[in-house]
Amino acid sequence: MTQPAVTFQIRQLEEQFGTRLFDRTQGRITLTPAGTVAFEYAERILELSAELESRLREASGQQVGPLTIGASKTIAEFLLPRILGEFKALHPGIVPRLLVENSEEVQQRVAERALDLGFIEGESRLASLACDVCCEDELVVVCAPRHALARQAVIGPRALTEHAYVSREPGSGTREVIDRYLDRAGVAHDALQVVMEASSPEALKGLVATGLGFTVMSRATVAKEVRLGELVAIALAPRLIRNLSVVYPKERIHSRLVNAFIAFARERLAAASAAEADRAAAG
Repeated sequence: MTQPAVTFQIRQLEEQFGTRLFDRTQGRITLTPAGTVAFEYAERILELSAELESRLREASGQQVGPLTIGASKTIAEFLLPRILGEFKALHPGIVPRLLVENSEEVQQRVAERALDLGFIEGESRLASLACDVCCEDELVVVCAPRHALARQAVIGPRALTEHAYVSREPGSGTREVIDRYLDRAGVAHDALQVVMEASSPEALKGLVATGLGFTVMSRATVAKEVRLGELVAIALAPRLIRNLSVVYPKERIHSRLVNAFIAFARERLAAASAAEADRAAAG
């Protein structure tokens, strides 16, 4: 729509409801209290419309339409691509849309109904979301082969404070799990020698490969680099195991397509986790 057409539609809405929906001051447009209410109802109307379309398609035996998924960077970059590809092959009519954010942002988007479901590291604390554990994931110390830690068989949490550390960003599920692990071990977060923060597993791997420092990340994300001898992965003692979970709104009737994908992804993630644990044990 052109800008004049948008302005005309807004004016028609305001005339229909007999109230201003937007404040226009100093070149900015913001919602009025009435506009906020209208926006909330509009979202619900659109959601019901999409749900109606999905239900009618299901009734006619069609498995088609959009499937909006959010995932933390670790899950989206290393675990979900194959799962989405396999599910798409089984259901050619679906159109998956993947949003990659940290776990905190994914949960917020699911709670706002902007996403059908999300995959996060750890478990959700949002009361409006259902949270099902999919599988376990081990976090390990990762460094360059020439790093001082690379010669260790296992590493205790207190030893981490003696070396430069490359951390994930605030809001990251990985960072939250590591912080809780250090708390249980009696190690203060500020005792770590943080030299840099990065918001992507790929960036972390590239940084520690230069010898800048070590990081702590999922064993699954560095499996390839460890096999090639580019990086070294060392288990923590005690081991650091976290859950990978799927979250979705509690108070919502989910389509068969969404339910089918949740079940499919849980099965595939559990199988991938078990296979990685077997490889780690064998290595």
